[in-house]
Amino acid sequence: MENLWIAALDAADRKRIEPHLKEREITRGQMLYDAGEAVDQVWFPIKGVVSLMTILPDDKMVETAAIGREGLIGVTCGPFNARAASRAISQRDGIAAHCSAEVFGEALEDSETLRSALSRFTEGLMAQVQQAAACNAQHRLDERLARWLLMLHDRAEDDRIDLTQADIAGMLGVRRATVSEVGTVLERKSLIQRGRGWVKVLDRDGLEAASCGCYGLMRDVMKDLKLPQPEAA
Repeated sequence: MENLWIAALDAADRKRIEPHLKEREITRGQMLYDAGEAVDQVWFPIKGVVSLMTILPDDKMVETAAIGREGLIGVTCGPFNARAASRAISQRDGIAAHCSAEVFGEALEDSETLRSALSRFTEGLMAQVQQAAACNAQHRLDERLARWLLMLHDRAEDDRIDLTQADIAGMLGVRRATVSEVGTVLERKSLIQRGRGWVKVLDRDGLEAASCGCYGLMRDVMKDLKLPQPEAA
């Protein structure tokens, strides 16, 4: 497996980055950086999913974006000496490559094509954040849950996703009891199956039909921006 964003770069740009990359395992729940921190590493997921979490005044969190091997994390802060606006948390055990923000920033300065690739990714990421905000405000929880499971399914290696009700509640910003109720709705439609600490997608087409439409809109945005797209197993 490889990071799709790096793989889509031309050979010259890959040579600017790849010699500086180090691979490491990342674990479920691991925080890559916190909101307010100056980030000194840029991360390129190879296996797994990283969520960007917005921290609310009452210390609750809600997910605003999910990034897998189609993208990178830390680009909106490290190379430009700004501080992170969100918390980056690994959703599952996985593998990521990383390099220093300084090295990545120097590569950006040297390459217009790399700056263009980053600009398109950042535009797609901002579209995901904005769509998530609109979705959280306007759509029913069962539709939001279906959308979120589809996004995770795209970035998973199989149909079974390791998740607890607490994980889902935290990502969607709701109570665990509410997640249980809504999960039962999707399960009764034979769209998903749930066990202790996991969710399995049984009917992907049905799950797409049950989602709010934001999932399809985001796929179209990524396609229009010519960004690599994660695909379900």
